[in-house]
Amino acid sequence: MKVLSLFCICVVIVLVTRDSNAFTRNDFPEDFLFGAATSAYQWEGAVDEDGRTPSVWDTFSHSDNKGNGDIACDGYHKYKEDVKLMAEMGLEAFRFSISWSRLIPNGRGQINPKGLLFYKNLIKELRNHGVEPHVTLYHYDLPQVLEDEYGGWIDRKIIEDFTAFADVCFREFGDDVKLWTTINEANIFAIGAYSEGFLPPGHCSTNEFVNCSTGNSSTEPYLAGHNILLAHASASKLYRLKYKSKQRGSVGLSIYAYGLVPYTESKEDEIATQRAKDFFYGWLLKPVVFGDYPDEMKRILGTRLPVFSEEETELVKGSSDFLGIIHYTTVYIANIAPAPSVLPSKQEFFTDMGVDTIFIGNSSFFKWDAIPWGFEGVLEYLKQSYNNPPIYILENGLPLEHDSTLQDTPRVEYIQSYIGAMLNAIKNGSDTRGYFFWSVIDLYELLAGYKLSYGLYYVNFSDPGLKRSPKLSASWYTGFLNGTIDVAPQATTQQPSLFPGSSSL
Repeated sequence: MKVLSLFCICVVIVLVTRDSNAFTRNDFPEDFLFGAATSAYQWEGAVDEDGRTPSVWDTFSHSDNKGNGDIACDGYHKYKEDVKLMAEMGLEAFRFSISWSRLIPNGRGQINPKGLLFYKNLIKELRNHGVEPHVTLYHYDLPQVLEDEYGGWIDRKIIEDFTAFADVCFREFGDDVKLWTTINEANIFAIGAYSEGFLPPGHCSTNEFVNCSTGNSSTEPYLAGHNILLAHASASKLYRLKYKSKQRGSVGLSIYAYGLVPYTESKEDEIATQRAKDFFYGWLLKPVVFGDYPDEMKRILGTRLPVFSEEETELVKGSSDFLGIIHYTTVYIANIAPAPSVLPSKQEFFTDMGVDTIFIGNSSFFKWDAIPWGFEGVLEYLKQSYNNPPIYILENGLPLEHDSTLQDTPRVEYIQSYIGAMLNAIKNGSDTRGYFFWSVIDLYELLAGYKLSYGLYYVNFSDPGLKRSPKLSASWYTGFLNGTIDVAPQATTQQPSLFPGSSSL
């Protein structure tokens, strides 16, 4: 730890220029939460212990060669050690998810007492160390038994089962949990799981990169998205009617939010960018804020987009106390001229959207550059377009090769520039209330297995004890949280002028 502190001092000298505009933790609102995050399947391991049954993520991860979460970080057994690390780092909050199949192994009905005890103990440990628990109910891990029974999220039966699962969680943990996210990055979940096939359960029609055994990319993502909204709204209504007056917590929905910027100054790219925002953001945010899907989606999709009944509109509208935003990078959007006719077999989310996404700099689907001005733009757009909702940044981070180096200087630069961009947005009126770095320690990553990692703490996956070691980023975050580091504004918090008169977010 002393060695890392010296490393941290060196980095701070290089990266930080103290001036009158430098910011600290104290520049944020007093009740603002700074934390870090994990999810159950990526952290817990112990997949067949103490009554847990398989989820669709188990099945999916065992179908390729990127590894799996059978052991992962063994958080199930090492949670006390990890909570201690969080407390030493100065984390104010910890976001984690509850494994549905650990808590209710048959998907519905009888509660698993050992699973219940684990989460009660975890929450108690967090509370005892002064760390606020933020719980995500669903993070890609539907009990496999429900998938086998009726197809999971593409069937309306999921609404009742998810609400019953949420009821158990609210009842058992709600006295100690005040922040609940229903479904993790709901838009990317629906796209990845039911249009592109790269998320569990892996449905798609045709995809040259993924071998899907089932699915209909032209309809299933929109069916899943509809049921996600109704399940979220049902659970939110249950909480408000049954628990909120006593527990006084908040329930929100999470989406993935790329920064979306026109590739050129052309009118076509500007229109395409707004269409991309309707598809990526508005698809799920318009219903929860205003009660219906974006008009552009309804025009393009026609009968493939489900319709809300009047009762469902009332249920969904206003169902989120906050919006959970997951953001990593920014992409350029270029218009794609519609083909004369698109075969039904080729209809899927991205062809429906009719745009090309172009990663900036050296960015790619698996790696990206720091583009904090894009993050600031997302927060500004949400403020202007969705009545300035309360926002928690539930994930933000930088993947690097998972190796033995603990000097993750690019991650330090990334964190400080994005926190600075977030502070700019808050000063400009954004009602952003918390920031959770992904991830607190190295995890099993769905798209990259154990090749890339995001952790503030390094996990030696070759060590039977899965030893945790602090990286430079952990030391930096600690210094920022305890007030010993002032951070100078980054020059990259402003969008570069790539095209004369080009629009920003």
